[in-house]
Amino acid sequence: MTGTLGASTTSPGVPQRPPHRPRHRWLVALTVLLLIAIPAGYMVLSAYQSRDSGEDKARSASARTLVYEWPSKVQRRIYDIPIPGGSAYVGHFETNSWDRSTMYVEFRCSPSQLSGFLESLGTSRAGLAEGTVTISEEEADQVGWAFDDPDRVYAGTVVRQSDQEPEVAITVDLTKEERPRVYAVSTTEP
Repeated sequence: MTGTLGASTTSPGVPQRPPHRPRHRWLVALTVLLLIAIPAGYMVLSAYQSRDSGEDKARSASARTLVYEWPSKVQRRIYDIPIPGGSAYVGHFETNSWDRSTMYVEFRCSPSQLSGFLESLGTSRAGLAEGTVTISEEEADQVGWAFDDPDRVYAGTVVRQSDQEPEVAITVDLTKEERPRVYAVSTTEP
């Protein structure tokens, strides 16, 4: 045997080749950067949006009277208050307890929007009793509503649905027939 174990197979005069390195280092660096930057950017954006959402919820939860903005779609669905699109001066207030949750809603709309709102609740304009206020004085005081002005024309109805759906007391101020103001109190009991 002429060779020794463990001896190098390269000849002494030939230089050894350096270890293999990727030729496109910039491509590797870009890939690593994107794998880190995109998730980090997404986390920052999510945290910012979550913070804003939490502040909005906290503001609504700490309110002691009507908040003049649209209630969320979830709230409208839970309390069965289908506010017509295009309504103005929309305000809402929600109270919750162990045995009862209540949503107070106020908005202005057109006569046709009022009809659509009532129909979506299973009643109609004919179902409104003129001169009737269906919202109790205690409920009205909760949000600062007053229905004792003799110069105003009110009509109201109470929509009683199945046991799983809320009861909705509706009082409409028809003083300005072209822009009725709707007051609704929706109550759910588990």
